[in-house]
Amino acid sequence: MDQKMMTEYIIQKYQEDEQIMIQLFVQWCQNHEIDPFTLYQKAYPTQSTNEAMKVIIDQNEPLELEIDTGTLIEVLQLFGNDDLAFIVSEEAERMMK
Repeated sequence: MDQKMMTEYIIQKYQEDEQIMIQLFVQWCQNHEIDPFTLYQKAYPTQSTNEAMKVIIDQNEPLELEIDTGTLIEVLQLFGNDDLAFIVSEEAERMMK
């Protein structure tokens, strides 16, 4: 595999994994009856609508899949979404009260 093919493969894998991260976030929000756009906007108030999240929501059918909050936070942080991980953590704490 040459350098260009390797680079393309790495980019493709990252994008696929990023889609999974978004799906997990959306599913966690749906499980807790939270609007994912509202939560995302709290974390990133200056950003416009996340188009990737919009596509996933439009194509997503709710699953009977429980997403552990700690796991979601770790996945978000893995992708550099520390602000969103913090907001998810705050929301989870609020729900426990």
